[in-house]
Amino acid sequence: MSQRIEELLARLQRGLEKTLAIFSSITPAQWGAVLYEKPYPWTVRDLLAHFLSSEEGLLRLAQDIAAGGPGAPEDFDYNAYNAAEQKRLAGVPPEQLIEALKSARHRTIEWVASLSDEDLDRVGRHPALGEVTLETFINAIYGHQLLHMRDLMNALGG
Repeated sequence: MSQRIEELLARLQRGLEKTLAIFSSITPAQWGAVLYEKPYPWTVRDLLAHFLSSEEGLLRLAQDIAAGGPGAPEDFDYNAYNAAEQKRLAGVPPEQLIEALKSARHRTIEWVASLSDEDLDRVGRHPALGEVTLETFINAIYGHQLLHMRDLMNALGG
């Protein structure tokens, strides 16, 4: 396994551990706290659902790029995607979302472990970043959660 792959795997694992540690410490009252006001109010629980849906969706797009596909469509509307995913996951309790997120990240890690450096150099479209290498795309999976986790920690006074 190449050093590039090993570094991606380490980041993804570290990100999962940090995310799980923080979400495991959320109190029942904090799950309903509004974290973002726009484009519509998102609670801490909604953020957890977003992590799950984005992990699953970004993995599918990354796999498409690795297989020679384009990745996200040029006209991808991530606000509409996020709204639809929030609706789909609305009734799922936080404990189930945490387990599903853990499973989804493990699938991402297992898949990344199967890649080669040549795969990492493939170019495709990320929903927010546009045309990037698969390596950048995978790093963005990790970075996406970090951005939101910083917002979460600030909102919770951490």
